[in-house]
Amino acid sequence: MEECSYCGQSFDDEEGYLAHLADEHERELSAIDRRRVEGYESDRGDDGLPTGPLVLGVVFGVAVLLVVYVTLFMGSGTGAADVGQAGTAHEHGTINVTIDGRTVDFSQERYQVTQTGNSRFHFEGGTAVWHKHATGVTLEYALGVHGIEVSEDSVTVDGTTYRASDPGTEVVVEVNGEPVDPSEYVIQGASSASAAEQGDHIRVVVRTDSS
Repeated sequence: MEECSYCGQSFDDEEGYLAHLADEHERELSAIDRRRVEGYESDRGDDGLPTGPLVLGVVFGVAVLLVVYVTLFMGSGTGAADVGQAGTAHEHGTINVTIDGRTVDFSQERYQVTQTGNSRFHFEGGTAVWHKHATGVTLEYALGVHGIEVSEDSVTVDGTTYRASDPGTEVVVEVNGEPVDPSEYVIQGASSASAAEQGDHIRVVVRTDSS
C-alpha cells in the first residue's frame, strides 16, 4: 500500500502511486520522487504504455510473420525442408492424376512454370512432362506445388479430401506401378525431356461410387 505524501491518497501498488505523482503533483515533487517518476515514465515509454509488453509483442509478431513467410513462400509446397536449391538436378518424367474420372491436364498454363514460379519442380513448354531441377523433391512436394495434397491413402484437390477409408472411395498413389509414401519417396527421372518415359511415372487416381 502506497500513500501519497502530498495529498494523503492511498494506492494499492507503486505503479498507481507513481502515475498519480506524475499526473497530480509534477511541480511539487522532491528530487527523490522526481527520479522515481522519471524512471517510471521511461519504463512506460513516451505514449504512456509499458515498453516491456510492447517489445515482447513486437518480437512475437515478427516471429509469427517469419513462420508464415517460410511456410508460404520458402516452402512453395509441402515437404520443402529437404529439397535442394534449384539447379542441383535436372530430370524428367511422366504423370497421370485422375480424380473421379477427370484427368488433370498439366499442359494447361496454370500448371506451367510461368504461372507457378517454382523452379524446383514444374511443367514447361506447354507439355505435361514434369521437370525436376532440385535434389530431394518428394512426390508430396511435387504435387503440393500444384495444389494437390497427397498421402499414402488420401488426396486433397480443390478443397475436397478423398480418403481410402471413406465408403465407396478408392485412392491410388503409385510411382511406376508401386504404392509409395509421398512424404518420403524422392522422384527420379531421365536427363532429357525427350526421354521422359524412362523417368518415374507418377500415378494418382481417385475413384468414388459417383465416378
